[in-house]
Amino acid sequence: MLGTVNKMKHQMMLFFFQRGNLPSLLLASRKKMSLKSERRGIHVDQSELLCKKGCGYYGNPAWQGFCSKCWREEYHKARQKQIQEDWELAERLQREEEEAFASSQSSQGAQSLTFSKFEEKKTNEKTRKVTTVKKFFTASSRVGSKKAEIQEAKAPSPSINRQTSIETDRVSKEFIEFLKTFHKTGQEIYKQTKLFLEAMHYKRDLSIEEQSECTQDFYQNVAEKMQTRGKVPPERVEKIMDQIEKYIMTRLYKYVFCPETTDDEKKDLAIQKRIRALHWVTPQMLCVPVNEEIPEVSDMVVKAITDIIEMDSKRVPRDKLACITKCSKHIFNAIKITKNEPASADDFLPTLIYIVLKGNPPRLQSNIQYITRFCNPSRLMTGEDGYYFTNLCCAVAFIEKLDAQSLNLSQEDFDRYMSGQTSPRKQESENWSPDACLGVKQMYKNLDLLSQLNERQERIMNEAKKLEKDLIDWTDGIAKEVQDIVEKYPLEIKPPNQSLAAIDSENVENDKLPPPLQPQVYAG
Repeated sequence: MLGTVNKMKHQMMLFFFQRGNLPSLLLASRKKMSLKSERRGIHVDQSELLCKKGCGYYGNPAWQGFCSKCWREEYHKARQKQIQEDWELAERLQREEEEAFASSQSSQGAQSLTFSKFEEKKTNEKTRKVTTVKKFFTASSRVGSKKAEIQEAKAPSPSINRQTSIETDRVSKEFIEFLKTFHKTGQEIYKQTKLFLEAMHYKRDLSIEEQSECTQDFYQNVAEKMQTRGKVPPERVEKIMDQIEKYIMTRLYKYVFCPETTDDEKKDLAIQKRIRALHWVTPQMLCVPVNEEIPEVSDMVVKAITDIIEMDSKRVPRDKLACITKCSKHIFNAIKITKNEPASADDFLPTLIYIVLKGNPPRLQSNIQYITRFCNPSRLMTGEDGYYFTNLCCAVAFIEKLDAQSLNLSQEDFDRYMSGQTSPRKQESENWSPDACLGVKQMYKNLDLLSQLNERQERIMNEAKKLEKDLIDWTDGIAKEVQDIVEKYPLEIKPPNQSLAAIDSENVENDKLPPPLQPQVYAG
């Protein structure tokens, strides 16, 4: 078992999903062992959480395993290559069209009709390709085209008026008060932020990826200007960037969170359905080193679930990350109390998976995508926020690919649990500790009873279906036997015998019979 773990432990990484390789999840021991001695069934090498380009920052599955900086470099290289290929294709089509048009001048009759079809086909293809090329070269998608962006921003926009919500007004006042301490630098930051919001108003028709790129460009440019021109210390730059993110994302939230142009909502429904189907998964199956019978541990688990659910109520990506961080710290505390020793990374991931399964956070995929697209990239690349967020992505990917082997179950048992036909047997009553809550004991007892009733109901239904089939077969057999007898011995129907009243109807010759006797009355 140890050799299998050492061989496969480097294969369970979320980023491999992006490249089409299914993760090889480590097998847990079939024997029941104590929490201190059992091996982890879920393990991720911490080096695999980092950017696959080797820059030292945390990677992200949405960026194909790269960090924000390396992903943007790779993305721009790929986009420039695609632009170049599109231009070459457009030029080639133009030359072919011109050559075909020149050759058609000397052709007549049927050749003219043939060229017309050829010209129409090439023109349509050229129009489609040139439109694609123009899209890449618009001001909204070209890196460094800030001049065009600022010119757009100067146009008045009546729909950019301040929202009337209390939260938006409060955030705006806090942002202005915060910038007052920076004097001239604060005024320049506020001006740039307002211009950015105006520019984003005109870019709502763009794809969410292009809007995300514009936001990331804005973060990068503002941070660089503060460090180079304003000579602002890095720690103060980080605080300013947090306030800028809070201000702009509070205003843009309703436009860029789970937009209709993406499949985020579809992914949310899929992961929620998946988690509901996995409601039967127990901590023992995931090798979770948490003992919920301990009151303090139980409280930590409840707080962790509350934090991960609360993430959906936040508007700012940094606040959503804070919820993930608080949830993760509660998990580490629960593990520490249970094991009486500091928790390890191998303990953290399976427990996080268990918390996600137990909490089933609303709009989980939308929140992950929102953080990835619009969070200050420095937070996702380094620090505890980036580490915990990367682990959450790993947990979601594990849940999506969870199978019988991952939980050390047979495929038959896994299918039965997933279909709801039965559920794993709960803890026996004699194994409960004396201090266990009576309500919890009764709950598990009721669950066992429901499981038994479910199995009994299933057997009754199977027997009823079998009886129904036997009755149908018996009825068909009897009908066939009757039909065979009728065909073998057909029933002949003869005319009825002559009635007694007409017994003398044919006695025509003997018509001199004496008259019938008549009653006579005698007087005495």
